[in-house]
Amino acid sequence: MAVAKKHSKSKKKKVVVRKVSQGCAYIQATYNNTIVTVTDLNGNTLAWSSAGNCGFRGPKKATPYAASIIVKSVAEKVKETGLKELNVFAKGIGSGRDAAIRALNANGFNVLTIKDVTPLPHNGCRPSKPRRI
Repeated sequence: MAVAKKHSKSKKKKVVVRKVSQGCAYIQATYNNTIVTVTDLNGNTLAWSSAGNCGFRGPKKATPYAASIIVKSVAEKVKETGLKELNVFAKGIGSGRDAAIRALNANGFNVLTIKDVTPLPHNGCRPSKPRRI
C-alpha cells in the first residue's frame, strides 16, 4: 500500500537587482588570460567575465581583442544595475590590461581613477646556489 505524494510547485525567489551608480572594476591580466570583475563600493561582485568564459581558447585569451570582448560582456551584465562611474584596479602584466581600460571607457562607463595593484616583491625569494661545473 504505497501512498503517492503530491509534488507542490515551489516558488522561486525573485532576484532583486540593486541600483548602484558607482563601483570598482578589477582587471587581472596575465600572460595566459584576462579576468574582469565589477563590484560595488563594498566589494560585492555585480558581474565578472574572463576570456575563457567568452569563448576564447589557447593563446587568443591574452590578446587585447579578447579584453575588449570581455568588457563588453561585463557591461551587458551590469546594465540593469545602472552603474555609471568606475574606479579601476589593474593587476598583472598581460597585453589585455590597457585594452580593457580603454574598452571600459568605450562602453559608457566614466572611469574616475586607474590604480596599478600589481604585487611587487620587496626583496623577493632567495636566489638559487651558483652552478658548479
